[in-house]
Amino acid sequence: MAAEGHAPSAGEYIIHHLTHLQNKKQTSIVDFTVFNLDSIFFAVVLGIVGSFFLWRAAKSATSGVPGRFQAAVELLVEMVEGQAKGIIHNANSRKLIAPLALTVFVWIILMNSMDFLPVDLLPKIGEAFGIHYLRVVPTADLSVTMGLSVSVLIICLIYNVKIKGFGGWVHELFAAPFGDKVFLYPINFLMQMIEFVAKTVSHGMRLFGNMYAGELIFMLIALMGGAVSLTGTGIGLFIGHIIAGTVWAIFHILIVALQAFVFMMLTLVYLGQAHDAH
Repeated sequence: MAAEGHAPSAGEYIIHHLTHLQNKKQTSIVDFTVFNLDSIFFAVVLGIVGSFFLWRAAKSATSGVPGRFQAAVELLVEMVEGQAKGIIHNANSRKLIAPLALTVFVWIILMNSMDFLPVDLLPKIGEAFGIHYLRVVPTADLSVTMGLSVSVLIICLIYNVKIKGFGGWVHELFAAPFGDKVFLYPINFLMQMIEFVAKTVSHGMRLFGNMYAGELIFMLIALMGGAVSLTGTGIGLFIGHIIAGTVWAIFHILIVALQAFVFMMLTLVYLGQAHDAH
């Protein structure tokens, strides 16, 4: 991370913590053969953890007085189901879409919550095993959030074809939003493509931008504490480090939950739009 025997500068520290563990060195800006192994690992592990807890709650559910864990999961399920009913009017579609929305919400909350771990905790453990680069917040990786948003786009396209039929959907691509006129077909098709791209990009970028910014702020707060340990002075800086870290962590709880909720709601909205005919 820094020259032998020298403490890293603030810039080196941040760059090091923003570098992914990858399968090979990236040779160009766009290289689809390079994978961020750390993001994949933590995303998969947290997905398994979230699925396990939901499965555990379903398996242990009783008709009597629920325990606190069951009650919390039931509240969560009812909240998601209520949102799905208000947006997806097809009861048959909700059998898949509501559990999908619940899974997305829980998964993203877990991935976002990795930001609450001390900045250097897992990277230091990784270094003990010879892993010199490790980022632990999957949603602060654009490839993960865009992967999620593209997955939502694919599901939307599937429902467009399922609900409207392939011919009906293709006709809608050319007939909406400005009307079923031949001379408007190119404009309608262009607007439809722009809409698909804009929704997908904004869907992934919103989550990425908020979590990336939160990760950076935690790093800056960590640097305040690092400055105290390096110089041995600055009690005010140390107190500021504690206060800033506590305040930002409390505020970040809202961001973690809100971003998961927004991503879930947009998923429901986009899937609801796929059911509507223009």
